[in-house]
Amino acid sequence: MTDSTLPETGQSIARPDGMQGFVTDWASDQRAFKNVPWGKAMMWIFLLSDTFIFSCFLLSYMTVRMSTTVPWPIPSEVFALSFGGEPIPLILIAIMTFILISSSGTMAMAVMYGYKRDRRTTAILMIVTALFGASFVGMQAFEWTKLIVDEGVRPWGNPMGAAQFGSTFFMITGFHGFHVSIGVLFLFLIARKVWRGEYDNETPGFFTSRKGNYESVEIMGLYWHFVDLVWVFIFAVFYLW
Repeated sequence: MTDSTLPETGQSIARPDGMQGFVTDWASDQRAFKNVPWGKAMMWIFLLSDTFIFSCFLLSYMTVRMSTTVPWPIPSEVFALSFGGEPIPLILIAIMTFILISSSGTMAMAVMYGYKRDRRTTAILMIVTALFGASFVGMQAFEWTKLIVDEGVRPWGNPMGAAQFGSTFFMITGFHGFHVSIGVLFLFLIARKVWRGEYDNETPGFFTSRKGNYESVEIMGLYWHFVDLVWVFIFAVFYLW
């Protein structure tokens, strides 16, 4: 048994050791999660559920690719772009990856300046992050157009080989692109609130009476870093394999 002290009363209580003590601690929600901000906790729960979804998508892709008997298109050839008559493998995907990783850096700096209450710098960095994200989505739209119009790839068919290539490609990259698009929208919305000083004045949000604060910038940062991390796995599994 281990003695613990209640801060409210100063009384000493006995706490079980080992696994039973661990269960006792985490079963008392008021003690374990008392100081965790509500918005941040909900974002972590959402990101955990999204992790399961992307994991299922990528595992399904790997299963399909390893089990199909029809030749699978070679990504370095499918996603090559020609410059001066010479195809450069994965050049567009490399640029997209660089842009998205760079946006993680600007988002991290936005969070740092947000907690310093540097309103102008925080808003500018969030807008730069949003522009990076919008550029990524634009390049992805170009990539989709090239595959659909020039190569004839469809979700139900693929003239270059296995039909599952089209369905897995559009499903995985489309779902990720949707996340990036939503992130870009909210980056602009939060940057606007920061620029107008609504977090300095603790102005309530549109659909809540809770006072706004710079914690929203950090929560947005959690979402954006997650989107960037997922792309790293998509890049490694889908484009490099």
